[in-house]
Amino acid sequence: MKINYKIINQAFNLVTKLSSLYNIDESHSLRHSLDVFHNACGIYQNEIYSSPFLKEQQNEIFCSAILHDMCDKKYTDQTAALKVINLNLGDYLNVEEIKVINNIVTQMSYNHVKENGYPNLENFNLAYHIVREADLLAAYDVERCFVYKMNNEKDTYQQTYPDVLKLFENRVLKYIDDDLFVTEYSKIKAKKLHGEAIRRLDEIKKINSLF
Repeated sequence: MKINYKIINQAFNLVTKLSSLYNIDESHSLRHSLDVFHNACGIYQNEIYSSPFLKEQQNEIFCSAILHDMCDKKYTDQTAALKVINLNLGDYLNVEEIKVINNIVTQMSYNHVKENGYPNLENFNLAYHIVREADLLAAYDVERCFVYKMNNEKDTYQQTYPDVLKLFENRVLKYIDDDLFVTEYSKIKAKKLHGEAIRRLDEIKKINSLF
């Protein structure tokens, strides 16, 4: 089953619309949605051989990956945002598909998992992990962390720099040790991204040593 571009196009159009409506900055808007979508596609392609049932869950996986931050509590009221998302998806997806998307996007964040563990979404547990892991993989982007803090907390670069180091040390660089990846694709890619993030942080430390 090939990807339904009509649904994908609608989801990305919705990202653009809602990012403007809710003032969602570039750390969580279109660029990030693209990153997570592409990560989800990579995981999906690797998992499809052992789990062919995923072919029937493409809509839920890819729409969740694209839209997951459009109802982020950091930017908007989650319930109100979900109503807008559901309304805009109504012409493309059925009620059950939309329900699954809601369940995935509201229970996949790092903080939610740390506080509540993984939900039981029955036949969609693997779909959930694909989207969740796709988002985690996108978090290894060091500059994205700068963008979020400088946009939303109005911090200067100087103020943001130590906070970024702390976030990576206390959270992102512990993803692997905390066993947050369950698929083989993500485990392999996370190791690569982990090393790249460490090298990037070392480069930024050298830059900041000049000041």
